Amino acid sequence: MYDRSPLTHDDVYLFNEGSHFRLYEKLGAHPMAHEGEKGTHFAVWAPNAQKVSVLGDFNGWDTESHPLRPRESSGIWEGFIPGVEKGTSYKYHIASGLEGYRVDKADPFALYSEVPPRTASVVWDLNYSWGDEEWMENRQKRNALNAPMVIYEMHVGSWGRVPEEGGRSLTYRELAPGLAEYVRRMGFTHVEFLPIMEHPFYGSWGYQTSGYFTPTSRYGTPQDFMFLIDELHQNGIGVILDWVPSHFPSDEHCLGYFDGTYLFEHVDPRQRIHPEWDTLIFNYGRKEVQSYLLSSALCWLEAYHADGLRVDAVASMLYLDYGRKDGEWIPNKYGGKENLEAIAFLRRFNEEVYKNYPGVQTVAEESTSWPMVSRPLYVGGLGFGMKWDMGWMHDTLEYMSKDPIHRTYHHSRLTFRMLYAFQENFVLPLSHDEVVYGKGSLLRKMPGDDWQKFANLRLLLGYMYAQPGKKLLFMGGEFGQWDEWYHESTLSWHLLDQPYHKGMQRWVQDLNQLYATEPALHEQDFDPPGFEWIDCNDALQSTLSMMRKARKPEDAVVAIFNFTPVPRHNYRVGVPGDGFWRELLNSDARDYGGSGQGSLGGVEASPVPSHGHPHSLNLTLPPLAAVVFKRQA
Repeated sequence: MYDRSPLTHDDVYLFNEGSHFRLYEKLGAHPMAHEGEKGTHFAVWAPNAQKVSVLGDFNGWDTESHPLRPRESSGIWEGFIPGVEKGTSYKYHIASGLEGYRVDKADPFALYSEVPPRTASVVWDLNYSWGDEEWMENRQKRNALNAPMVIYEMHVGSWGRVPEEGGRSLTYRELAPGLAEYVRRMGFTHVEFLPIMEHPFYGSWGYQTSGYFTPTSRYGTPQDFMFLIDELHQNGIGVILDWVPSHFPSDEHCLGYFDGTYLFEHVDPRQRIHPEWDTLIFNYGRKEVQSYLLSSALCWLEAYHADGLRVDAVASMLYLDYGRKDGEWIPNKYGGKENLEAIAFLRRFNEEVYKNYPGVQTVAEESTSWPMVSRPLYVGGLGFGMKWDMGWMHDTLEYMSKDPIHRTYHHSRLTFRMLYAFQENFVLPLSHDEVVYGKGSLLRKMPGDDWQKFANLRLLLGYMYAQPGKKLLFMGGEFGQWDEWYHESTLSWHLLDQPYHKGMQRWVQDLNQLYATEPALHEQDFDPPGFEWIDCNDALQSTLSMMRKARKPEDAVVAIFNFTPVPRHNYRVGVPGDGFWRELLNSDARDYGGSGQGSLGGVEASPVPSHGHPHSLNLTLPPLAAVVFKRQA
């Protein structure tokens, strides 16, 4: 042991105050030299421990040979152990001062972990030579609210596998070049990884996080994951990470009951235990827990160059009665069900993220009507950059799953969204949650025979891209996978040998290109002037027509949707100007697997007033199709 510590007095003070946001540089295990001798400095927060020691493969996992010492009254135990190098596996042995509790814990601040099911932490560092300078310098423009953002959501372990080696998952480095090339070719602007943070149970997909500072070692080292992000950035692709501050697993080696007390979680089970997932809930009112979680968030943005954090299960944080029956929850000090401590934490999280990294975005997965989730703090909002529109997803999928003969009676499912579409900065998600647990893939949700299923899915995606809001599509949906997602197997890439699936992939590729190149489809995603219904009342024929507008009037595009398998001939749609209106996209084109019907590439506007406009287009609407037009300059 030694006298000089990397932890300064200010570090300790800020940690206990809840204002230290780079604890990953101070707590945990850090290789260093002291007086010419190499070793590792260890520091862990365990304020109710009577004794803390480090055990590992360097000392035969002896719980007594390498004790740490307390740092004043901070609750931190620390010490320098000579000879312990990078790559050493270790845990903390904690002897609690209460009830004789003894336990071996993984390091809450570990930068790397053993490959599950092993649970020890590994001494590591975050050194990496980045090559994404150009991306980092310009990413604020690429992540701006008026920029195109179409997100490819994916699970690292099941995107691609190696059948010749027992179906193992690709490593981060194996995945990097193929994923970057595919996403760039498809035209997605961002990749969103399901939680990459270490987790003991693979079947949780990462949503039960145990290592808040380490990418899972299942696919490689922290530097390997940095390489993956670096490769994506060098191909012009942003990276969003799912982050889960809402709950954590109760496995013995994790954070729960860490020092023989409920340290990271609440004491009262009505606030401690998540009833839906049987996991533990953070005590957001505890200052050190705030420092811990905010340090985790900033670690991914700083050390890993992440371009955004999507915060999972925000609703479960906001409401004290979430998932609970009467009598199973504790009201706040005003008698309400709002979790005031969690609200304050989320606001501070967004404040610190945007203050330190103005070029990134935070996204809330919030499933209720909580107001102003994506509005600034200074007007009373939670401060997120964007929010998932779960209502749009549920309404639209319910509508699309119905036989077209019944859709006329459910037309409002499509139109209701525009009553609230600009209350938040919405992302339209067709996410992993909709293609698991017996829900079926997107393609299988569609009614009709195979041809109609593909036509309906092309129509659904065309409708999503025309709506105001950023877009998110889970892997496999872009080529119409038949099977619902299963984390233990790879995507059904072989389907791309079949014309319908190849046509679906080409449709998504062209949608992405159109969305990115037409300002009307992204420039005013969050502004009411960017959208106008042309006709939202034709429930009898189950059609919709809308206009998306950019800041320049001449950039406006018109989109029309036929939600029935009946072609609509001589269908008139009002438009704001004369001249030739070119057909930009038609989901019924033969290249996509359609029947090839439409308006022959475009139509001349007639001086026939319609829908409040001085001119109109006389169109042929293909069956189960989306068509997009723009006035030719």
